[in-house]
Amino acid sequence: MADQRGRVLLADPRGYCAGVDRAVVAVERALEIHGAPVYVRKQIVHNKHVVATLERRGAVFVEETDEVPEGAVVVFSAHGVSPAVHQEAAARGLRTIDATCPLVTKVHQEAKRFARDDYDILLIGHRGHEEVEGTSGEAPEHIQLVDGADDVANVQVRDPEKVVWLSQTTLSVDETLATVDQLKNRFPGLQAPPSDDICYATQNRQQAVKQMAAECDLVVVVGSTNSSNSVRLVEVALEAGARASYLVDFASEIDEKWLAGVGTVGVTSGASVPEILVSEVLDWLAERGYADVETVKAAEERLVFALPHELRPSRRPAAADTTPAQTD
Repeated sequence: MADQRGRVLLADPRGYCAGVDRAVVAVERALEIHGAPVYVRKQIVHNKHVVATLERRGAVFVEETDEVPEGAVVVFSAHGVSPAVHQEAAARGLRTIDATCPLVTKVHQEAKRFARDDYDILLIGHRGHEEVEGTSGEAPEHIQLVDGADDVANVQVRDPEKVVWLSQTTLSVDETLATVDQLKNRFPGLQAPPSDDICYATQNRQQAVKQMAAECDLVVVVGSTNSSNSVRLVEVALEAGARASYLVDFASEIDEKWLAGVGTVGVTSGASVPEILVSEVLDWLAERGYADVETVKAAEERLVFALPHELRPSRRPAAADTTPAQTD
């Protein structure tokens, strides 16, 4: 062990949220029940390690439904899909397992309800993100994407008194509210969703970073670059006072130069990151003199989501192969 150089502040909560855990277990259970291959449309969650691990177990990741052989088993990712994707899967005779996070499903239901009531729906989110594409597909004639405050000037509505905003679940809370404020300036009658769209886990992970960032010379966020909530954690750390912050998939990606003059390192991880990757970062830091770890707790998380109904015991096919998948 190296001489003591500094300390680590470890964010809590961090890592897997209930929706990610449900989605990953859904693929594992599908492999146990149906055997390999099980196809997954898009990345089940936005994390390189998780995707690679499931691939070794027999999951096959595809970009579009038409890449799945007719009649095969396909899992829809935690980010959700549009009705058109469900229809395409049905037309190809695919056996679907919908692992959409229930919090994303809630936003889908809100979109459908406001569309039925003929509202213009302003969806705050990132253009091209899978969750945004799925939500937009629920009511494409009614939904306009607002990709940040700079996009507000482009919004056009039919009736300023019948406008509501919804949001992608993994955004920065502060950034979203700033966009909402600008939208309200243009549309004073703008309505808010009946409940907060930004998921509890995203908010909790951002809050933990806010609580520790001002004490940190460096904040290491474990997560993949295509993970919206992980990227936001870097931004939140810097906004909350951290001197520097970087996103890494693995401990091996940390640059030792980042530690120059650093007394306190903050560590957290995005909502799709398994804890083993955080442990490897802590080990890497301990080997370089940062063995003293203090937890910064922002919230208690006890939420658990039931598996998709297609995977519950009563729904298992009688002739299913129940041989457990080989594990790493």
